[in-house]
Amino acid sequence: MSIPTSATKVVLKNAPTKEVNYEFGQPSSTFDVATEKLPELQDGQILVKILYLSNDPTQRTWMQKDQDLSRAYAPPILPGDAVKSLALAEVVASKSSKAAVGAVVSGRFEWADYAVASEASIFNIVDQSKGLPLPFYLSVLGMTSLTAYFGLTEVGQFKKPAEGEKGPIVAVSAASGATGSMVVKIAKHILGASKVIGISGSDEKCKYVESIGADYCANYHDPEWKEKLTKEIGQDYIDIYFDNVGGDILGFMLSKIKRFGRVVACGAISGYNDRELIKVPNWGEIITNSLTVQGFIVGNYLAKVPEAIAVLADGLTTGKLQVAESFHVEDLSEKEDKFEQIPQVWKLLFGNQKPNGKLITKIA
Repeated sequence: MSIPTSATKVVLKNAPTKEVNYEFGQPSSTFDVATEKLPELQDGQILVKILYLSNDPTQRTWMQKDQDLSRAYAPPILPGDAVKSLALAEVVASKSSKAAVGAVVSGRFEWADYAVASEASIFNIVDQSKGLPLPFYLSVLGMTSLTAYFGLTEVGQFKKPAEGEKGPIVAVSAASGATGSMVVKIAKHILGASKVIGISGSDEKCKYVESIGADYCANYHDPEWKEKLTKEIGQDYIDIYFDNVGGDILGFMLSKIKRFGRVVACGAISGYNDRELIKVPNWGEIITNSLTVQGFIVGNYLAKVPEAIAVLADGLTTGKLQVAESFHVEDLSEKEDKFEQIPQVWKLLFGNQKPNGKLITKIA
C-alpha cells in the first residue's frame, strides 16, 4: 500500500468539566475533526493504520479540564490534542526494532485513520498465526480481561480453592459491561467462586449477566433492588466486591461485605461527568468491619501479563471461558462521517443503550 502523507483525526476542542457536548460545530463542542500532515518518522517511531478502537470510561478522566497532572496515571488529553484510546493498528511504516511493517499491534493510539506513534505506545504484538478474530485482543485477551483478572487475583486476593473447599463469594457492579462481565466469567468459571452476584441497569442486562455465570443479578433501576439484594445475600456476606461505579451503589455494598473483606476499586463511572455523584456514603463500614479498599490500574501488573494471558487462553481452549457476547463491534469503516460517529459510539458507555460486553469501534 502507498504510504499516506496526512491523517484525519478527532481532536479535543474543549476540555469538559461535567457533561460532554457530543455535537460538532458549536462553540462549546467537546470534539472537532481535523486533517493534518503526518510528520516524518523518527528513530523508534511507527506509522500505523488504525483498525479498531477500544471504548473505555477512563478516557473521560484523561480529558477532564484542570486536572491535577501530578496525580494522573496517564498523559492527559489537552485541547488541540487528538483523542486517544486503546486500539489495534497495522504497522504501515517503521523505524522501530520492536514492530515491523505488517505487524498488528495493540497500544494507546489516536482516534484517527493513521497516526505516528512511539514504539513505547505498543503494549502487545498480535500473534496472527493463531487465527483469532482481532477484536479478541481488545476484549477476552485484552486489557479488559486483564483488568478483571488482576483485580480479582492481585487486589481482591482471590485464591483458587483447593478441591473440596468452598470458593469466595464475589459481587461486581456494572456487571454487563466490558470489565464487569469478564469478572463474572473469570470468578465463576476460571477461579471457582462459590457464588457470583452482579449489579446492572436493566432486567434484560441482568438476564445476560446470569446467563454468563452470575447466580443472581440486581437491577439498580428497580426501586426495591436493595431490599431484594439484601434478601439474596442473607447471612452469606460478600468476600470480594469488585466496584466499577462508586457513589451510592458502592456505599450500599459496603454494608454487605464480610468483616475483613476486600473492595476492588476499579472504576467510578457514576461520577465521571459529575464529581458530586462519586461521593460514597457508609464510609464507616470500612472502619467497623475492617474492610480493605484498594484501587489499581492494570498497568501495575504488566510483568505478570504473560502469566495471565496463559490462564485466559487456557480458559478459551478448554471452553471454561466463553466468548459469546464478550464484545460488540460498531462498524464505522464504510461510513462517510465515521469521525463524527466515533464519539457517538463512545457515548454509549454512559447510558443504558450500551450493548453487553466490550464495546469496540471498527475504523478500517
